Amino acid sequence: MTVRFNFRCCEPPQNLACSAVCKRAKWVRFAEIRRSSAYQITVKATYSSVQSTAVVEKGWVSVYADLIKARLTLLVLLTTLVGFYIGWQGTMNYALMFHALLGTALVASGAAALNQFLEREYDARMRRTASRPLPSGRLQPVTVILFGGFCSLAGLVYLALLVNPLTSVLGAVSLVSYLFIYTPLKRITWLNTAVGAIPGALPPLMGWAAARGNLDGGGWALFAILAFWQIPHFFAIAWIYRDEYAKAGFVMLPAVDPDGSRTGHQAVSHTLGLLIVGLCPFLFHLAGPIYLVAAFGLGVGYLVCAIQFARRLDLAAARRLFFASIIYLPLLLIALVADKVK
Repeated sequence: MTVRFNFRCCEPPQNLACSAVCKRAKWVRFAEIRRSSAYQITVKATYSSVQSTAVVEKGWVSVYADLIKARLTLLVLLTTLVGFYIGWQGTMNYALMFHALLGTALVASGAAALNQFLEREYDARMRRTASRPLPSGRLQPVTVILFGGFCSLAGLVYLALLVNPLTSVLGAVSLVSYLFIYTPLKRITWLNTAVGAIPGALPPLMGWAAARGNLDGGGWALFAILAFWQIPHFFAIAWIYRDEYAKAGFVMLPAVDPDGSRTGHQAVSHTLGLLIVGLCPFLFHLAGPIYLVAAFGLGVGYLVCAIQFARRLDLAAARRLFFASIIYLPLLLIALVADKVK
């Protein structure tokens, strides 16, 4: 459909007054056209065409990066690497480290793909997830099931054979709890966030288990740091997108907490808990005084942002809390690695 613009008026203009009248008539006519249904249909059709072109032109590498949630998987690998490095004693075994990371990457990629298969209908309802491979039609469900199932199974077998059975068992616990407990709970109760923190906190414990073959206090300290860190992080996201989550049918705390009081209290209490458990690597003699100072300072900064969020409960405060969370974790892990007690 084509909208023709006809601005014939006083051609050529006889004088300056007539020219001004012509310009005004053109703008009035253009305003009328913009309000017309034909114009709106043309604009929407053009926008849809651009979107379709973007879908076609997106390469398969980008599509599969979206499928495995590449940024989230990289965070999983980073925390696994830190858990392995902190847990290892003596001369570093780089081959074992590589095997632990590769097996964990396969499990995490498979879990991300299968999660998107299970939530494909709900992802299609939210603007922030509508462009994922399944809702956008870039991949078919059977492809995602086969890819996710293969990666998950291959990762668990790989960990069992080339790392140790304990790490494989932890990977299986993470996979099952993420897909079959956390994912369905997102549509039942807001407590899903607390449940989801468990598989999200297991990667550093997997790294520790790969390095030491046991689950002692140091490994659980790393687990606790990730578990407490996630709650304010996820609540900040859920507050920013609470309308979309509600529309999609996800029962997140901000969506069922209109005044935000419980959301704010949860954010503050968990950042306060993080401030305490963040000191555990020093207490367990895993890291030195430099880490202690860094952990305390970062924890206080994260707590301040959570308190501001609880007081204001607006988008600016939620975004500030979110950015504080993504700054806190990498800096804490860098301090932990840099100040490891040999």
